[in-house]
Amino acid sequence: MAKYLLMCLWLLSAVAGCLADDVTYVNEFYSKTPQKLAKYSWFGNVRLYYFRVPEDAVLVRWLLTAVRGSGFHCGDQNIAVHFRAGAPPVINPILTAFPNSTAVSLAYNLTVNVRSGQAINVTLFNMTNPVPGDWFLAAHLPKDDGKIEQQGLPSCSYLFQPQMFVRRAADTPVLQAYIPLTQTVTAPLKQAQLKLFVPEFTSRLNVFIHTCSVKGGPASDCGLTITLGSTSLGQSSAIAVNCSTEEPCALSVANPPWNTWVRVTVEISQPNVTATFIISANYTVGCKPSSVPSDFNASLPLELFSLRSSSSNTSSNASTAAALRANISDGACVQNPSVFREEQDVLSIRFAVSNGNLTVASEVPTMLALDLDSAVDSGGALIVQLDLNVSSLIGAFGSIRACLTPSAPVLQLNTSHSCDAAFMKGYSLRVSSNETKALLRIPFPEAALWYLSLQTICNSSTACRNTSAMVSVSMSVSACVDDCGPYGECRLLRTHSYLYAACVCKAGWLGWSCSDGSAALSFSRQLSAALLLTLSNLLFIPPTCVALYRGYHVEAAVYFFTMFFSTFYHACDQPGVTVMCIMDYDTLQFCDFLGSVVAVWVTIVCMARLKEPFKYVFFMTGTLIIAMAMQLDRRGLWNLLGPVLFALVIMVTAWVYRSVTRHHCYPPNWKRWVFFLLPGMLSALIGVCVYVFAQTDSNYYYTHSIWHIMVATSVVFLLPPREKHVPPWGWPHKLCGYKICRNQKEELYTVT
Repeated sequence: MAKYLLMCLWLLSAVAGCLADDVTYVNEFYSKTPQKLAKYSWFGNVRLYYFRVPEDAVLVRWLLTAVRGSGFHCGDQNIAVHFRAGAPPVINPILTAFPNSTAVSLAYNLTVNVRSGQAINVTLFNMTNPVPGDWFLAAHLPKDDGKIEQQGLPSCSYLFQPQMFVRRAADTPVLQAYIPLTQTVTAPLKQAQLKLFVPEFTSRLNVFIHTCSVKGGPASDCGLTITLGSTSLGQSSAIAVNCSTEEPCALSVANPPWNTWVRVTVEISQPNVTATFIISANYTVGCKPSSVPSDFNASLPLELFSLRSSSSNTSSNASTAAALRANISDGACVQNPSVFREEQDVLSIRFAVSNGNLTVASEVPTMLALDLDSAVDSGGALIVQLDLNVSSLIGAFGSIRACLTPSAPVLQLNTSHSCDAAFMKGYSLRVSSNETKALLRIPFPEAALWYLSLQTICNSSTACRNTSAMVSVSMSVSACVDDCGPYGECRLLRTHSYLYAACVCKAGWLGWSCSDGSAALSFSRQLSAALLLTLSNLLFIPPTCVALYRGYHVEAAVYFFTMFFSTFYHACDQPGVTVMCIMDYDTLQFCDFLGSVVAVWVTIVCMARLKEPFKYVFFMTGTLIIAMAMQLDRRGLWNLLGPVLFALVIMVTAWVYRSVTRHHCYPPNWKRWVFFLLPGMLSALIGVCVYVFAQTDSNYYYTHSIWHIMVATSVVFLLPPREKHVPPWGWPHKLCGYKICRNQKEELYTVT
């Protein structure tokens, strides 16, 4: 009977091997829209691309295209490209400090170099046997140098477009457990690709190669290599063993990922030989939790949905401990409490167990499953916190050790084992009577089913019976770590349909959660910056007074409007704690930008000395058009350049007309040119040069203050003198009585 069964298995493996040799490959191609790259100062400057690698992909070829735009004197430029499977890449290009209790594994990266004079660069990056699922690429330029570039001016711009070519096996042979399979490998053109399904609760996976024969080489050495897993460009992504002379050759891994297809690759190292072998696999089902009852209230207590008093919690905790002892006495090898998942907002998820407390024993581990098996959950930060209740210690308690792992739990929690699973990195936590709190934060967790396993470790191996402790477990996903702290703002970002979050820092703070204060601005510097940017606007008081004295009341109102809103806009725009906002920030910014451009507009039009109807028509029409342009693009270069050029055309046309009709230069007085017009033009030119070419993030508070001073000074010099028929301050001698209106043509009205 045994012989007959062995012959059937051999025949089945031979038939399967014949079918497996005929593998069909298909090609697929994916592309993303080109995006303009930015210099890196925070994660929002990164251009993130999201791809989906199909199952059974044997080759992925990335085509990374970088195109240089128009610009002057563009030298060599390096573009950093980061790769990661399962979640957006965690990067640190400016070498900032991560917050405490944060576990970070930096993503794989490469550099694309666009040389000077080179318009386009195409880089190929090949990856064999990639991990199927979500893949993310992040691209950016080097660290931001702080130079404030004005929109519309020529600059060196770069476009980046990734494209993915995939070669996929349409009918990859399936290696079933306990059923041998015959395969043939010919070097160097072919390798055997198989896949093996790992069911839930598998604790160990074994793959064997036996009865290997070689054609064209030494019969004693097959030279085969077995590889389990796929390439993820991360740590522990695949495990390999060299099968040179041992027969049978075995590869064994502990804690393989559950409910997942695992790739099995067999390669031959000898050239020009053909190897035929039989491969088989088996797995060990370790510890399975007890089956839960069908009653919903029994499997998930209602305490999760209601607020209970402390006495109720105490009694519930006592009953939980009693139930744990009963399960242990019944032979349970692992505790698996139900976990409640509550989606509170975008990238905001809370996980909870009954009462928020767990009784962790020394005899068996406790396992919690956190469902993050969706790409929409990977754009935030996974936060796990343990809080030990020291009054609940029973027996020879030493500590509670916890392991957090994706795809498969680690149930051997003694101190000699790490928390790493077969192909995934694990994270360790520990609480004791000396350190009662433990915190772990993982930015951009991989999209997978995560497992948190806990077990009590005794301080004495001889008395490690009936030892337990109660621990409060807090598990959640938040958009940003610590909500970016007091010196940052958490912003929700989007690339196509994928949402993720990042911190934008202020006042010189840096880092993933704005916790790196190595370059932070002191309070005195923040106060100095706020005072300079606000008080420098008081230099608009002299232009306002000069305009009133010379009878230019509309111009004076515009200057006062500009001074008021520029002062309070900069008081609200401060990056630190010295902030005061009298109204909405966007309103203040709009009024500041509008007042600045309109002030320049009315000053130049006023210098043209037009008749009043035409003058005020230009004032109103220009102001309305400028307001519309500000609403469309507030920081556009032509919002300022357009009104200035058009106003200069009006002024030059009026001056030329007067010069031709009067047969002498206008303005006719050389003192007006030397002592007013030339100093005013020089002040305006200095202000424009400082504003356009000299401003950086570090010197903004005093270069922009110089801009305020130069513009206000130029207005004092450039405003034309008072009309001869207009009295000082432009007001009539009688503001009340019979003369209520004054014009060049005297008109009297009867006032009753």
